[in-house]
Order: sequence, then structure tokens, then C-alpha cells
Amino acid sequence: MEEKRAKRMALIASKGTLDWAYPPFILASTAVAMEMEVAVFFTFYGLTLLKKRITAKVAPQTNPAMPMKMPFGPKGFQEVEWPMPNMLMGNMPGFETMATSLMKETFKNKGVATIEELREICIESGVKLIGCQMTMDVFGFSQSDFVEGVDIGGAATFLEFAADSDIQLFI
Repeated sequence: MEEKRAKRMALIASKGTLDWAYPPFILASTAVAMEMEVAVFFTFYGLTLLKKRITAKVAPQTNPAMPMKMPFGPKGFQEVEWPMPNMLMGNMPGFETMATSLMKETFKNKGVATIEELREICIESGVKLIGCQMTMDVFGFSQSDFVEGVDIGGAATFLEFAADSDIQLFI
């Protein structure tokens, strides 16, 4: 009789903005809670999510569909969507910092875990976090720049896991 193996999920995280930092950690922590084996390959700007200090920001000018709602004030004020033209978002000094601050405040108000908290859950739960060696070389990172529990490897390291995975996602 063949022993049934756990389902596997393989993710590639390639972006390091705040809004793109959540999906790999939410999906990985959920999948491991569902008793799946999980590996996440962090490459290019996604690699910064493994650094000891995450400095991810929102890049509102790259997402014109981004709703701007305020995380403070009376309920009616919080429910208003504030459409912001790309020209304003891309050219107004400090807009990225303000948008990042507002998004973090909204997450906090809604009880959403921080990126660091989700990453720690993944590490404690046995999610395999793989930092891309080539990207490390290109960006000048060393393993000491990252939190403990990160493996370093190339595409072949990740593909060995991904080749036998039930779910494969590029984020």
C-alpha cells in the first residue's frame, strides 16, 4: 500500500512592496496550517522580505485601482473612497510614506497581523523559506542580512520542491 503524502505548495515571491508582501506569507501560513508542505522562493525585490528589518512601502502610483480610505475619523469619513490621480500619487512628495502609514494603520485597526508576525508564523510552522542566491549576489546581500531559518539556494533548489508540488503560484 502506498503511503499518502501531504499536499505541497510552492510559491515564488518576487515583489517587496507592502501590498505584495502579504500574499506569500498569508498563503504559506494558511497552507501549512492545513497540513501542507510549503516552500517559498524569494527572488528579486521579494528577497527583501527576508531581511531582519522589513521596510516595505506601498507604491500607490503603480496601482491606480487602489482605494484610499482613511483608517481614522467618523465612520462616514472612513467609508469614503478618495480617488487619487496617478499624477498626484507619483509626484507628490511624501505620498508613498503617507499611503504606507495609512495602510499599516488600517491593517492594525482590522486586526491583521504584520508582515513580521506572519513571517515568524511561517518560520515556526516549518515553511521552507528559500532566498535566491543569484539575487543575493546581484543585490550584494549576505545570509547574515536575513532572519534565522532562511535557506539559500538557486532555481534548482526551488524547482526540486516545486516539481512535486500540487499547487504552484508566482506572486
